[in-house]
Amino acid sequence: MSIKIKCAHILVEKQSESLAILEKIKKGEKFGKLAKEFSTDKGSGKKEGNLGYFTKGMMVKPFEDAAFKLQVGEISEPIKTEFGYHIIKRLG
Repeated sequence: MSIKIKCAHILVEKQSESLAILEKIKKGEKFGKLAKEFSTDKGSGKKEGNLGYFTKGMMVKPFEDAAFKLQVGEISEPIKTEFGYHIIKRLG
C-alpha cells in the first residue's frame, strides 16, 4: 500500500514573491490566510491551500520530492516547478 500524505501549498509566479511570503510565515502569519490571499492556485487557495491527500506519482516530481521529505507541520523553502514557486506545508 502506498503512503498518503496531506499537504497545503501557496503557489506564486516569482521566487521573490515566494520568499516574501515565507518571511511572513516565519514572522507568525497564518499559512492558510496567506494561501487565500496570494496563491495563484485558486482551487486550493480557497481552501487555505489544502490539496488533500495524495500518494507518490500524483504530483510533479520536484513538488512530490519536497512534500514527502517534510515532517507534519513543517513548511518547505520555495520549490520551483513548471507551475511556479510552491511553499508547501505538510498537514498529515
